[in-house]
Amino acid sequence: MTRITVVGTGYTGSRILKRLPEGQADGISRSIPEGIDASRITQLDLDDDLPSVTAARSIVYTVAPPREGADERLDRLFSSLRQPPRRFVYLSTTGVYGDRQGERVVETDAVAPQTARAKQRVAAEKLLEERCKESDCSLVVLRVPGIYGPGRLGIDRIRQAEAMIREREANPGNRIHVDDLVTCCIAAADPETPAGIYNLGDGDTRSSTWFSCEVARQLRIEPGPQIPREQAESEFSERRLSFLSESRRIDTTRMREVLGVTPVYANPEDGIRASLAAEGTSL
Repeated sequence: MTRITVVGTGYTGSRILKRLPEGQADGISRSIPEGIDASRITQLDLDDDLPSVTAARSIVYTVAPPREGADERLDRLFSSLRQPPRRFVYLSTTGVYGDRQGERVVETDAVAPQTARAKQRVAAEKLLEERCKESDCSLVVLRVPGIYGPGRLGIDRIRQAEAMIREREANPGNRIHVDDLVTCCIAAADPETPAGIYNLGDGDTRSSTWFSCEVARQLRIEPGPQIPREQAESEFSERRLSFLSESRRIDTTRMREVLGVTPVYANPEDGIRASLAAEGTSL
């Protein structure tokens, strides 16, 4: 029996399918991802009325919420399931904690979302708590920080010499390599894994400025200029500022000790190097 159904086969979801052999995982997606046999994908558009859907004993839901309003896609999918799964894994965001002024955050801390997208994630978490309780389905919420990996290093911005907040004013960074995220998703999908909330991350909290400079260093190109935060606040886009305005350090003890995942790329320098090699970018 297929043990995992991945809903949403984008950057992360397609990698879950590629990690697991045929017969152990299938997908639900609007389109067929590159490198995945079409027989493993049920093509559905979650924005449409859905037929009765058959899924595996564990569902991993990777679909982002809509830009505005409630996540009707998520509710629609749950309502269409022919039989509730034993385990539902939802990829949320560490943004639900809001701005903590650089303090360390654990899973038992209250959420305080400040951005619209983080508020949507909190609403989705609450919706799933209710639906899973009604269906006797165990729920795992993975609160995910910034995801990086092949094709997600910001190389175009670096080559364009995009300005960055200077290092001494930059906030702590929280991130995870996509391969480590996939490992977390597969571990969370096991019904024997304790349910609940898990903060994810590599444990390294060096800033986004540091990260971009390290990518540039490994590419042997000159990074963009570092500017004062006050200047950045008048020049950066509203969306970019929303990512840079909140400050927190994500505690990942539960990920390591309960979920049982120790990141392969605990040092993002190694993750950057592996990502560049995977996408064939010359160093």
